[in-house]
Amino acid sequence: MPKFYHLLVAAVFAVFSGPAFAQVGSLSDGSLSVGQKVEQAPQAPTGTAADVTSVIHGDWDLQCAKDGPEPRPCRLYQLMKDQNGSPLSEITLFKLPVPDGTAVAGATIIVPLETLLPTQLTITVDGVNAQRYPFAFCNQVGCISRVGLTEEDIAALKAGTEASIVIVPAAAPDQIVTVTMSLKGFTNAFDNAVPVPN
Repeated sequence: MPKFYHLLVAAVFAVFSGPAFAQVGSLSDGSLSVGQKVEQAPQAPTGTAADVTSVIHGDWDLQCAKDGPEPRPCRLYQLMKDQNGSPLSEITLFKLPVPDGTAVAGATIIVPLETLLPTQLTITVDGVNAQRYPFAFCNQVGCISRVGLTEEDIAALKAGTEASIVIVPAAAPDQIVTVTMSLKGFTNAFDNAVPVPN
């Protein structure tokens, strides 16, 4: 019995000392949230891809709601692929109806699982004006960053040729992965987008 107990303890320590747990932080470093009371639990979204129209502007897909009151909200979408044509990252970008502080638009960027979260996500346009954004969470699809974009950010995207999304793999923290986001058609897609409701 004692031998089995020692093996069990060793196995538990081996599992909880892996790289996945290294990103969590210690219990005393302030990284644990005690939560915040809410009136109602979040509801699952009811929309599907079939509920939108799709108009292609260059490398951007302008997707607008088919139903509901006018004007119907829109989002810009782009799936970014690696050199072999395999999906690597995606972005969904939307106008805000009333600018939220300094942000006039928002974006959700999804990158692969096993991305090193503390290094965050960096975006550049034509290699300049690097901006870093934190990750909000990860799920079975990937790791998600929710980004606020200012008027200056949107102007840079409209004037640019391509943007780069830079992440660091957790398995190789001394390396970077750069994902290219085409800006072809971005101006037309953004200018034709209707803001999402509050």
